[in-house]
Amino acid sequence: MESEVVTLREGADPEGFRAAVRSLIAGHVLPNRVTWQTAGTPTLFDAPALPEAPAIILPRELAELVRIVVCHRAPQRHGLLYALIWRIHNGERALLEVHSDPLVHRLAMMEKSVRRDLHKMHAFVRFRRVPGIPEERYVAWFEPEHFIVEEVAPFFVERFRGLHWSILTPVGSLYWDGHTLHRGGPGSREDIPAADGIEAGWSTYYAATFNPARLNRAAMQREMPRKYWRNMPETNLIPGLVRNARSRVEALMDKAPAPARKKDPVKAVAARNGGDPKTLSQLNAIITASEPFVKGGTHAVLGEGPLHPAIAFVGEQPGDQEDLQGRPFVGPAGKMLDAAMEEAGIDRSKSYLTNAVKHFKYEQRGKRRLHQKPTVGEVRHYRWWLEKELQLVQPKLIVALGATAVLALAGKALPIARFRGPAQFDGHAGFITVHPSYLLRIPDAAEKRKAYAAFVADLKKARTLAASLHAA
Repeated sequence: MESEVVTLREGADPEGFRAAVRSLIAGHVLPNRVTWQTAGTPTLFDAPALPEAPAIILPRELAELVRIVVCHRAPQRHGLLYALIWRIHNGERALLEVHSDPLVHRLAMMEKSVRRDLHKMHAFVRFRRVPGIPEERYVAWFEPEHFIVEEVAPFFVERFRGLHWSILTPVGSLYWDGHTLHRGGPGSREDIPAADGIEAGWSTYYAATFNPARLNRAAMQREMPRKYWRNMPETNLIPGLVRNARSRVEALMDKAPAPARKKDPVKAVAARNGGDPKTLSQLNAIITASEPFVKGGTHAVLGEGPLHPAIAFVGEQPGDQEDLQGRPFVGPAGKMLDAAMEEAGIDRSKSYLTNAVKHFKYEQRGKRRLHQKPTVGEVRHYRWWLEKELQLVQPKLIVALGATAVLALAGKALPIARFRGPAQFDGHAGFITVHPSYLLRIPDAAEKRKAYAAFVADLKKARTLAASLHAA
């Protein structure tokens, strides 16, 4: 059986390719029986007539892939695309999802290359005004890597609709007269006028906005490859800007005013509320008098328990029941903690319980108040209260219940799964475990029992650690 020869025009030719595919599919022509070739290059946009054939239904993702990859410069692009279309049309409907398939992977890389070229053309086209004519007209020169001129046309029409402009490239040209887009053959760089005032203004703006403190040569060349430099006026400035970057940074640093010292939040709040607290009662009075810093917060929920306990438990923030009753850990999570403490041999009445955030953050939904996780900024705002509170309570061991408590105590986020167990919080003995509310959210009963047993085991380890510290 002889091969079918399909001749397309030079360049992308998406219309010719679609017509050829319809004809080949209608004739049940296998991909390995097709020879793809291009005609001469009279112009980029002359499309040869092809036989009519019924339309075929293909997935939208495939149509998008074809639209982009036909713009690729590789001569084998049409054969690769037809092989993909043949396989999908003949039963492999999910083929595009098989990223490990060699054909799918190769076409995906080709698509990525074309899209990168489109992005570069969007970013790096520079217009110059045509001199010597009464109306304003602008011309630009660009050297694309692939046959993307037709594909990129709508972007420039939309962006510069009110101007008269031309974009010339080695593979075709575009002309916009303010109303109609005209297409033509390859252009020449010699047809571009000399540099104008607009180009000089752009160069001045680029130099003024160049930030020497953020110079990253590798990133600069990734975003602006050297092959585009000769057609971009600002690139003449880059060597000098790079060379002088260090001295400019040093000059800016010399002129910069000394940074203002941040106010100590403990001293600032304490000063407004009677001075630095010396007792837990004085601190609680300051907390109670302070405005809530979280959405929905009404009044502070204070810590509860004796001074100098063996263990202090720190949770995230009060919940709905805690806010209503004014006590920490009295809601569902608190009941879970009570049960685990009892199994671990820890007496709640002899422990200190508090939260990193002192107000209930919530969002009103009808009659319900839905808990909202505090942000990092909110946790930091409340941190001074927690530090002063623990300084006055003086526990032997601090148990962090959950990620928010860890953030407040350690000053940084630490993954619970990795750091679960004994810890140090600013030189103080600590222990990291999950928050009891985590156990309540586990849907599977068996997994919940397993997680609860691990939580009880953590509390037993914490009790043993606290006893050893107390003995020491």
